[in-house]
Amino acid sequence: MAGERVKLQVQERDSRGSSESRRLRKQGLIPGVLYGRGKEPHPICIPERELRRVLTGGQGLHAILDVTLEGQKTTHPSILKDYQQHPVKGGIIHVDLQEVRLDQPIQARVVVELVGEPVGVTEGGVLSQVNREVTVEALPMEIPEHLELDVSGMAIGDTVRLAELPVQEGVKFLDDPEETVLATVTMPTRIVEPEAEEVEGEEGELPEGVEVPEGEEAPEGAAEAAPETGEDAGSGSDGEPGTAEG
Repeated sequence: MAGERVKLQVQERDSRGSSESRRLRKQGLIPGVLYGRGKEPHPICIPERELRRVLTGGQGLHAILDVTLEGQKTTHPSILKDYQQHPVKGGIIHVDLQEVRLDQPIQARVVVELVGEPVGVTEGGVLSQVNREVTVEALPMEIPEHLELDVSGMAIGDTVRLAELPVQEGVKFLDDPEETVLATVTMPTRIVEPEAEEVEGEEGELPEGVEVPEGEEAPEGAAEAAPETGEDAGSGSDGEPGTAEG
């Protein structure tokens, strides 16, 4: 459970914009916004090392952050509301922090981890995790770091839904318990390639229904044209009967 609070000191920043954000990142600072309860959003920046420390600890992304602005003593209990990653390098390039009350429940997305090897997999089946996260509601200090689902008893053809996930005290699942599928075990898909169809017919013949377009030659070996009639055999190009030289 995310029961430990982590201190995080942040700095105020005066301006926003992409150019300002790039300048901060070059200095090793991650731009962000602190959203207060009923207050105006507060532009901040956080040393990259400090941010990495608090988000890779035991509480992960669900850590309760005791945020203090540099030069101030007031503590703002907050959670990580959202973050953006670099599309290539993968590092965090922007964060949104949300100030919360520790005595009021909040909603969060929590990862579901599959535990064990299904019986169906040993029999040749394939385990698939359909949904990797579920939405929960709990007090900020009671949001689970993750949820474990034991799938060792699943056979081929079995499906596990959210309704079968063990309930934790103080944690409420908000997704549809019957419609939200978490994992399945199915037979592997077999891909059958169609056999090539053979064209029947004797060598030199065109398949039935195939015609040669006007002005083109028939394929080599195709049926020969009908023999010329006696009437046309001696005709010239103008249709006059031909004459033989004497």
